[in-house]
Amino acid sequence: MERSPTVAERFLNRRVLLGISGGIAAYKAAALVRLLVKAGAEVQVVMTPAARDFVTPLTLATLSKRPVLTDLFVRDGSGRWNDHVHLARWADVMLVAPASANTLAKMAHGLCDNLLLACYLSAECPVFVAPAMDLEMWKDASTGTNVGTLRERGVAIIGPESGELASGLSGEGRMSEPEAIVHALTEALVGRSKLAGTRLLVTAGPTQEAIDPVRYVGNRSSGKMGFAIAVEAARRGAQVELVTGPVGLGTEQAGVRRTDVVSAAEMAERCKVIAPGCGAVIMSAAVADYRPAKIEANKVKKKDSALEIALEPTEDILAWMGTNKPKGQLLVGFALETNNELDHAKDKLKRKNLDLLVLNSLRDAGAGFGTDTNKVTLLSPGTDPKELPLMTKADVARAILDRLEELL
Repeated sequence: MERSPTVAERFLNRRVLLGISGGIAAYKAAALVRLLVKAGAEVQVVMTPAARDFVTPLTLATLSKRPVLTDLFVRDGSGRWNDHVHLARWADVMLVAPASANTLAKMAHGLCDNLLLACYLSAECPVFVAPAMDLEMWKDASTGTNVGTLRERGVAIIGPESGELASGLSGEGRMSEPEAIVHALTEALVGRSKLAGTRLLVTAGPTQEAIDPVRYVGNRSSGKMGFAIAVEAARRGAQVELVTGPVGLGTEQAGVRRTDVVSAAEMAERCKVIAPGCGAVIMSAAVADYRPAKIEANKVKKKDSALEIALEPTEDILAWMGTNKPKGQLLVGFALETNNELDHAKDKLKRKNLDLLVLNSLRDAGAGFGTDTNKVTLLSPGTDPKELPLMTKADVARAILDRLEELL
């Protein structure tokens, strides 16, 4: 693998719903948004009405590149409203910073008189708060009880720190600095992953080999497995290069840079450029083994006689990767088999110099092309095959990356 990244180099590829409550520490929100975006996060800011007295929505909207939301209802006479449920579902993590004593109390007691609190009550994602208030307010028994209640409910508390306060006093209650908040958030969400900060190449989908301007030779791969791996790797803090054949899938995950190709030759060309700079390569694409030896310039007309098309082998991209992989790089391949599955997979693992091979069989119900589930066996040199049960492709992606991290 490439060298271990520092915390500052790790990627927080998450959708962050950032709540800002009213308090002087709200002036730090601009720096916090900037650092979150720099770390790879998508940031949606939700402010309490009081927070607007301390920092302008325009500043935060400019930095986050998203409109800042404050009110449950859009006050332009249109009847539109800001859907707190979908905002909460959009988020991978919710962060309230600064979290005033008033907002902490409302969160602890289930009050819901503004958009920020409505989002919190709807949130199923991890929630973090960074308290900010004066010394005596932080030391007050009611604040301590409220913070304890939130901790019991799984809310993570970041800070506060000791230092100079707005009152002129010095003591505990100062909001943690934006750098420390992003550090704590990153450590909690991706800090334990060995993939954090690593550049990964993931291939996905089929390739299409042209017969003429209309027809092609291809396969039934949907790309779902490769896309699930790319998303999960990015969520672990990796910087993912996704090279995909023609698929009907979108890519919204932060931390994933997508390159679209059509043919095996195009996929090989892009992979050869990207792979040398990657710590791991996961070749999950179903690359065509053969292509027409000649591509007709015009559409081939239908005739009553049989049509014969001469095929020639495409380049074996995985074999090239195995022969040319840099020192320390991990290479993962896939094998879809229909008979003698384990024997074929063991041969491929050795022959193509792989560190991990993911085997699945078309004979297993719920596995293979186009499904949302998969049933795989993981093979590594020197270890016994590990057969996994039928799982969603998202869960299979997690299992593959867990195994990859073990190999590190």
